[in-house]
Amino acid sequence: MPAQKFILLDRDGVINHDSDNYIKSATQWRPIDQSIEAIALLNSYGYKVIVITNQSGLAHGYFDSATLQKMHEKMHTLVKQQGGKIEAIYYCPHKPEDHCDCRKPKPGLLIQCSEDYNFQLKETFFIGDKLSDIQAAQSAGATPLLVKTGKGLRTLTNNPTLTINIFNNLYDCAQFIISR
Repeated sequence: MPAQKFILLDRDGVINHDSDNYIKSATQWRPIDQSIEAIALLNSYGYKVIVITNQSGLAHGYFDSATLQKMHEKMHTLVKQQGGKIEAIYYCPHKPEDHCDCRKPKPGLLIQCSEDYNFQLKETFFIGDKLSDIQAAQSAGATPLLVKTGKGLRTLTNNPTLTINIFNNLYDCAQFIISR
């Protein structure tokens, strides 16, 4: 049996619209154009999709676990409606100043999911829109890909010497992955 193929995705700014004021409810959680279709497309080519996301809004008290669950249920439902599936969601609930091992740019959540699902990070793409996503991927041994949605353009402006593949959005990124 061939090994399972995995794609890791950041959430805010990659799958859904981001906000500097945090996404605080399922109502505020809105998918970026074609992001849901991109996940279904990856699934149709045999990729299992796992979301890796920092959710410090929990620690800040901007929303609770039940609200986060509702956001994720909305995401799961929209993906399912397109014929796709998100295998799992790993999230860090801590503030940056908590210095945990799970908050990106640290690779803790990437390593945890690779152990849980028994796959090699060196054979895996991690798609994000922030420098912390790129750093987490590199620290874990995964291949980072950057999208210009969310904070992607800001990341490019602040880091003009990045030498990774850059895409307009998650759908363009998914097309690159399946064409390889």
